[in-house]
Amino acid sequence: MAQNTIKKRNFIDLFLNVLEKGGNALPHPATLFALMALSVLLLSVVGSWLNWHALHPATGNIIETVNLLSKEGLNRVITEMVPNFTDFAPLGIVLVAMLGIGLAEASGLIGAFIRILVLSSHKKILTFVIVFAGIMSNMASDIGYVLLIPLGGVIFHAMGRHPYIGMAAAFAGVSGGFSANLIIGTIDPLLAGLSEEAAHILDPTYHVNPTANYYFMVVSTFLIAGLGTWVTEKIVAPRFVSYTGSVPRETIDPLTAVEKKGLLWSLGVLAVWLVIILWGVLPADGMLRGANGGLLSSPVIKGIITFLFLIAGTMGIAYGVVNGLFKNDTDVANKMGDSLKTLAGYIVLVFFAAQFVAYFKWSNLGVIMAITGADVLIEAKLGLVPLMILFIIFAALINLIMGSASAKWAIMAPVFIPIFMLLGYSPELSQAVYRVGDSVTNIISPMMSYFALIIAFFQKYDNKAGLGTIISTMIPYSIVFFIGWSILLIIWISFGIPLGPGAGLYYAIPQ
Repeated sequence: MAQNTIKKRNFIDLFLNVLEKGGNALPHPATLFALMALSVLLLSVVGSWLNWHALHPATGNIIETVNLLSKEGLNRVITEMVPNFTDFAPLGIVLVAMLGIGLAEASGLIGAFIRILVLSSHKKILTFVIVFAGIMSNMASDIGYVLLIPLGGVIFHAMGRHPYIGMAAAFAGVSGGFSANLIIGTIDPLLAGLSEEAAHILDPTYHVNPTANYYFMVVSTFLIAGLGTWVTEKIVAPRFVSYTGSVPRETIDPLTAVEKKGLLWSLGVLAVWLVIILWGVLPADGMLRGANGGLLSSPVIKGIITFLFLIAGTMGIAYGVVNGLFKNDTDVANKMGDSLKTLAGYIVLVFFAAQFVAYFKWSNLGVIMAITGADVLIEAKLGLVPLMILFIIFAALINLIMGSASAKWAIMAPVFIPIFMLLGYSPELSQAVYRVGDSVTNIISPMMSYFALIIAFFQKYDNKAGLGTIISTMIPYSIVFFIGWSILLIIWISFGIPLGPGAGLYYAIPQ
């Protein structure tokens, strides 16, 4: 990588550098996703001819490989190519978010906040703050991917450090720390519902609360934040000593009087939005509560990207008007257009990635692989700790071919929860073990919905960055998170600590 000064220090550095070069020697990421999509089409033919199938553990239905090069398959490939692209969930989220974030960035507002953060923060804790913020961003759906990761790069670049270090730290927290948090998020009731349904296979009266893993999540938050900080500073940072590319740094001069005035006006806009949100969610019948009066199903949580667009956009407009950058609505519209120009490469990547993900889903290959692997793991008939470790590894590997946490758990819960229950262990424990495995390989999985976006972020600073760059940078986090989380689980089980309120480790079959 010509634009990055990389220092080789030991065997780990040598291995990661070889991995990076090997990965980047692959075709352009867009081409690679296109080739992977083509491979799925061909593999679906082979699987259909060889009658690859599996028995779905939840429904009892036989899942067969679908031949995507049959008449019906080709019809679907041709007619749904456009919907695959336009309906690809991260695409709309990123485009809408960038309209608001782009205004905040173009107005200079984000730069002003970065200068304040850099000038007021101690360098020794900044990495921890970014990893921790990434973990906490999971309570607000996808905001961490579209806002915090690129912001991490900008902050580190402003401090004179390589932007990859900041983006890696943020990415590790946002994606690798997906199953850690101090606050219950939208994924918790979803997984709990699937766990409860699986538990009903043996015990129809069993109930799993959304807070089933809360205590474990809280401790995991600080564990992952600490491990993520250590990996960033001890493994990632030494590889990227300095950045010599063409992207300019944000200045870190103190704010001028006009900039301070613009910042106050933008904070005033933020205060208005906070009042509106609180007015909508605090009353039991508030306008912004969910249909059942809940907060997790409210428009504030489910529509967090909409609020991100509105809040960031209006704060940016306020700052830009005060500073004289935005003189009329045309200036605002032009800056919004400019913000989307930076996503051209990402949009190309998404087109091919969306086809690959759709073909893999239509063919049923991912589901068949997951069920077959689970059967093999169960047949091993191991003790709890070895089974738990293998379960983590299995979930981590399946995460490389299936991106959705809920979709994987819908398949795996009916298999593993009854097994753990028969061994005398609770569904809450099965769920916690699964969540660890599902998290540790998010940061190296091409099936992760935002993986193409991460590549685009890295390519902003070096257009030669590719899959090899991302994987070689992030794989140390995966390994360390796996080891650290596994040790925490073993200690947790050894001391018999509840996983959440009313969620113990053990289960006794009713007599």
